[in-house]
Amino acid sequence: MKAAYTFDATFRLPTGGVAVDPNRFETTLRLFAPAPGVEPGPERIDWLFFRDRLWHGEIGDEAPLREVVSDWLDVEVVSLSFSELRADEAYVEALRAEIERDLSRFNAESADEVLHQYLGSSVHVVDAEAV
Repeated sequence: MKAAYTFDATFRLPTGGVAVDPNRFETTLRLFAPAPGVEPGPERIDWLFFRDRLWHGEIGDEAPLREVVSDWLDVEVVSLSFSELRADEAYVEALRAEIERDLSRFNAESADEVLHQYLGSSVHVVDAEAV
């Protein structure tokens, strides 16, 4: 069971008094998602990341997330945009089941509604090796 939140990120290198050209780079960032229902641990994100950070397939508030990612990478992240949740079928099934256990925390009537509210159409089911 595997999943990752995928983002397009642009970061700027610290120059420290030297010239760097280019000083901005674009990359793909993957934040590996913990198993649904698992309480937060040493992972960088918890299983409710989608609820706390995304809305209709977009980052709800980019600046705080950009700041956190900048700290993780030790570079200045100047832009960040959500691309998709890449997950294998087992992860998506477990996520739906965990959401259904307590729909009240999402203010929704079904797991499908929750996934659409937070992830839009940005769930991409792939083989585990492709996560």
